[in-house]
Amino acid sequence: MIIWLNGAFGAGKTTAARELTDLLPGSRLFEPELAGASLRATLPKERLAQVDDVSELPSWRRLVVDTAAALLSEIPGPLIVPMTLLDQEHRDEIFGGLASRGIAVRHFLLHLEETFLRARIDRRTTTDGAATRHWCLTHLPHYTDALPWLTRDAHTLDTHLHTPRRTAEALADAIGRDEGTCPIVQTPPPRTETLAAGMLLFDDRDRVLLVDPTYKPGWEFPGGIVEPGEPPARAALREVAEELGLRLPHQPDLLIVDWEPPHPTRPGGLRLLFDGRRLTPDQIHAIRLPRDELRAWRFTTEDEARTLLSPNRHDRLHWALQARTRGRPLNLEAGVPVGT
Repeated sequence: MIIWLNGAFGAGKTTAARELTDLLPGSRLFEPELAGASLRATLPKERLAQVDDVSELPSWRRLVVDTAAALLSEIPGPLIVPMTLLDQEHRDEIFGGLASRGIAVRHFLLHLEETFLRARIDRRTTTDGAATRHWCLTHLPHYTDALPWLTRDAHTLDTHLHTPRRTAEALADAIGRDEGTCPIVQTPPPRTETLAAGMLLFDDRDRVLLVDPTYKPGWEFPGGIVEPGEPPARAALREVAEELGLRLPHQPDLLIVDWEPPHPTRPGGLRLLFDGRRLTPDQIHAIRLPRDELRAWRFTTEDEARTLLSPNRHDRLHWALQARTRGRPLNLEAGVPVGT
């Protein structure tokens, strides 16, 4: 199990984490900053200059997941992780990666109002120096912006009157009550090429429906991996029923087949998109999401989807809409039509 202590820079996460290890038998402190130090020592300065913080690197997020899994294969745990995590997509990527390895996460937010937080930063950084103080203070607006999703996702503890020991005791009590649980359903990452089927569903303005997974960054089409022996169109219908609570009354038409090439972090495979046609107002009203997989859904135009979908998924959407207009399916390789 992972106990993730989140909060603003300077909120006292690490000191509370050290106290918490004394209260939870078998627990160990894991500081992802060590993975960041390794990347800073290894990557070329040109790559590091492209990001404001090492946590913005996809390699850092993969290292955190892989290192946590490796540590938990050696010790009983739990691992206590004091790490600021303010980007919800980074949260999805890390927590989803842990879930795919069968590792449960308890998410806690150590919160202080800004006045108390600034005072704590001033006290802490008298010895750490002006650079550390500047770093903590300049990231306060980002923390404030993240509070709406953080307080929904994590169990929040107001710690402004607490010593580190008292904060650790409050955390131990909350853990004993099963607070902070992040229920995420995620299968292990595939090791070979996969076949996946997605469904495009539309409203009366021909906007397409997208969903926001809890276990990975970015938005997606309803759909998923085709099970062994399962027809792809039936798999797309099954996924719509499981993810949206809708049972479509018709067989969907194929729009695109896209071959996704292998990548160091994913095996690639065939990606199919089907036309689920327009939903009625009653169907839209009946949409229900599994909260351990999806947090939101929305209808979007192709242009709006550009900021929500990964580039390869947006390419698929573009050509699927083209195929829908032309009335015939298209064959793609890496998002580009072939044989047309």
